[in-house]
Amino acid sequence: MATAELKTKATLLNVDDFLESITDENKKNDSKKLDKIMQQLTGEKAVMWGTSIIVYGNEHLVYESGRELDWMKIGFSPRKQNLTLYVLRGGEENYKDLLDQMGLHSCGKGCLYIKRLSDVNVEVLKELIKRSLTL
Repeated sequence: MATAELKTKATLLNVDDFLESITDENKKNDSKKLDKIMQQLTGEKAVMWGTSIIVYGNEHLVYESGRELDWMKIGFSPRKQNLTLYVLRGGEENYKDLLDQMGLHSCGKGCLYIKRLSDVNVEVLKELIKRSLTL
């Protein structure tokens, strides 16, 4: 089966320029901190996917159906409402112990949503990211 063509994929946009373009100063500062954390934990250089997602590493996935695609290991996007972290690989049930210690957050399919880094325990967040990278 052919590799699926994704709408959201790596671009040549500059990550630093994108981070500097964030108008909300708190969100900009949190995004820069997240960028440092994710680069440190992954050992990967940040890459823009689409116009607003920052990604660290990718992998080739093959599903039981035979569908194949290249997808991010982890990433985040500073959305208007919150910081969306793409870190819940394998589903939030794999992180329940850490999520219980996280602080103010919500979860969606594969995503962790936080308003600001000061709302969460950053050390617990780092442990969650590390676990995500092993799944």
